[in-house]
Amino acid sequence: METNVLAREILAAYEDGTVIEAPTVRFENFDVNAAYTVEGEFARLRGHKRAGLKVGYANKAMWRVLKLETLVWARMYDDTVVTSNRLQLPYYRSPKIEPEIVFKLRDAVNTAGLDAESILKHVEWLALGFEIIDCPFLSWEFKPADFVAAFGLHLRLAVGEPAQVDPAAIPTLAAALAQFKVRLSKNGEFVEEGAGKNSLRSPALCLAELVSRTPLLAGDLVSSGTLTNGQPITKGDRWYAEVEGLPIPGLTLAFE
Repeated sequence: METNVLAREILAAYEDGTVIEAPTVRFENFDVNAAYTVEGEFARLRGHKRAGLKVGYANKAMWRVLKLETLVWARMYDDTVVTSNRLQLPYYRSPKIEPEIVFKLRDAVNTAGLDAESILKHVEWLALGFEIIDCPFLSWEFKPADFVAAFGLHLRLAVGEPAQVDPAAIPTLAAALAQFKVRLSKNGEFVEEGAGKNSLRSPALCLAELVSRTPLLAGDLVSSGTLTNGQPITKGDRWYAEVEGLPIPGLTLAFE
């Protein structure tokens, strides 16, 4: 397997919406370490500035099933992170929407074993976000290594209005991140309720786990794992997420 060839194939699928065979199907012993090499080559080929990282498999119950020791991650880019409430995707293969908590790092950090309050000291602000994912593999069938190689299925991240982190309020914020709920609606109709505990028991703990695995840079955005199931989206949809128990604004996103 030539990593640059595979990265180019994945990039082509990203650009035109085609479906390809998953690397774990094609290459014997293709694992997460090999996938990060492909993901790094993909980043080089794209040539866009890193905006931060997105998290995958932020659910410990799945780790045992999939034989993972930790979560996985992939880069986001300056042309894939947006703040608009309207979004036009480059193609429609089978995209899904996921509400997530987005953190912006105040400074660089690479320290293992941080608790929720300790990691929040490095956070400038947090916001509600909509992660838009799409799968280049047939029938949405993939393993963690395929997820990483395909840049975490990342298509776009729409970031809502940020709420600044008050250092004095970090203990209260840490507790709220483990307890809050989010309600997801489409075209005015309720779809699903999620919770902060769905992201490693707290998005702050998810952020701490990520930092223990890979360095984060000052200014990085981190999309910290979905709070609900991924929901299919189509042109004309209008999605809304509102949060209960966390002092951040809701978020609306319309697809044109």
